[in-house]
Amino acid sequence: MATDELMRKALEALRDDGPPSVEAIHRLTDLGGVHEPMMINEVADLLDISPHTLRYYERAGLVEVARDGNGHRLYDAEAVRRLVFLTRMRLAGMPMRDLQHYITLVEAGKHTVPERLDMLIEHRDTICRRIRELALSLTAVEYKIATYGGWTGPDVQDLDTALPREPQRRTQAAGTDKRGAGERADGGPE
Repeated sequence: MATDELMRKALEALRDDGPPSVEAIHRLTDLGGVHEPMMINEVADLLDISPHTLRYYERAGLVEVARDGNGHRLYDAEAVRRLVFLTRMRLAGMPMRDLQHYITLVEAGKHTVPERLDMLIEHRDTICRRIRELALSLTAVEYKIATYGGWTGPDVQDLDTALPREPQRRTQAAGTDKRGAGERADGGPE
């Protein structure tokens, strides 16, 4: 499944009851209905990822999966919980090599908790920086929308008070555009 679709479903699961919290993550990882091992298609449906992705995670050493007598994969609740974590970290942009290192540390034992914590703090800082960069990009897009006379989105502060007022434009006859070379129609910088 595409990352955008997985993110949409994850955001829907958070509900609109305030900012994401640890409780929201518990809701996302609630596997109360998982009592028996699940087949690959069931896990793929549950997590909205493809069976191919599940097999890739297994080949990459991120999750161990038992097999039944016929060689079919059987995912227990622990494997599914790990896959929930892995999919969330991938959505957050964590590279596969970092996930592999993280899982190696998990499997090495509790003495690696400080290093895992450092990895997660570093990744959190990366996410926060990306959020700030995206917020700045959103503001730039909203600015351009406003300069063209469009409406800004609901999550953006009132840009009308922050934007300099454009001078009234004179109406010109068709074909008599008086802009200088390199100027845009709205007069603003590119």
